[in-house]
Amino acid sequence: MLNEKKERVIMGIDPGTAVMGYGVILEKGNKTELISLGVVKMTHLDDPFLKLQRIFEKTVVLIDQYKPDVLAIEAPFYGKNIQVLLKLGRAQGIAIAAALSRNISVTEYSPRKIKQSITGSGNATKEQVAAMLQRLLNFKETPEFLDATDGLAVAVCHSFQKITTGGKSKTYSGWESFVSDNKTKVKGLAVKAKK
Repeated sequence: MLNEKKERVIMGIDPGTAVMGYGVILEKGNKTELISLGVVKMTHLDDPFLKLQRIFEKTVVLIDQYKPDVLAIEAPFYGKNIQVLLKLGRAQGIAIAAALSRNISVTEYSPRKIKQSITGSGNATKEQVAAMLQRLLNFKETPEFLDATDGLAVAVCHSFQKITTGGKSKTYSGWESFVSDNKTKVKGLAVKAKK
């Protein structure tokens, strides 16, 4: 009997409150194909809560359109400005909530891990990551925003993680598993026990 090659669709998201990048790939055995990449712009919105609403709604639309098996997302990184970190954390949380609302498992990767997976260097520039992705996935188009290739990089990074290495990435299969692992982050939320 022939072995069937497993296929899975991976969506990657580079969260942001001005521009959110995304990429979707199809993994067929050892081959990976580009399905889509793009951005969701929020620069025209002044209200930070409307930006979060747009992130949620657009993430749900993308999930419903591409039906990914998993969502891979870039973790916020600490820079010099704590306010930027807080905004990125909110954007990431909203995208995670959108995925979990559709029962899509979520895995988080640090920016350094993503760059390392794609280029071999954790200090690679956005341009170097984009160029490597063009070679890996055989596409010529250069997106208007590098946030699109950043989102794609997260998806490809997840595809490269076929063997669990005991790293710091974490996968959740739904609200219950997220809440049980993050009790200090979700104080006051009750999870209904399954009967």
